[in-house]
Amino acid sequence: MIRFIDLFAGTGGIRLGFQQALDTLQIKYECVKSAEIDLRACETYKSNFNENAFCDVHDLNQIAPFDVLLAGFPCQSFSYAGKQKGFADTRGTLFFEVERIIAKYKPRLCLLENVRGLTTHDTGRTFQTILDKWHELGY
Repeated sequence: MIRFIDLFAGTGGIRLGFQQALDTLQIKYECVKSAEIDLRACETYKSNFNENAFCDVHDLNQIAPFDVLLAGFPCQSFSYAGKQKGFADTRGTLFFEVERIIAKYKPRLCLLENVRGLTTHDTGRTFQTILDKWHELGY
């Protein structure tokens, strides 16, 4: 049994792909926590998974044990289509909430999704900061 959390869940795209892969491999799973603050996305998430995902990641302090962290942290700060403010944009700092949760719970696997501009933002320094944080956490 694989237990997972779904952060910045949106309408559940990352979760759907993850569950489909587990279904193909005939691996049982359970989502122990979902978190999303966009109310419209939460409506679709509920329709897709029959779960209320409304939750702010800042408020996640007690989570049931889990093996895998899924997160599609906000991309507007890094995207070519956005203002590219990176960590100077509060949405960009939400990566550090993912880091906080990983540090506390030490999942076996973390799957993060973001945009093409993440690796080249600020001439690669933003992505290097993320990689440095992963290494500090032992990943």
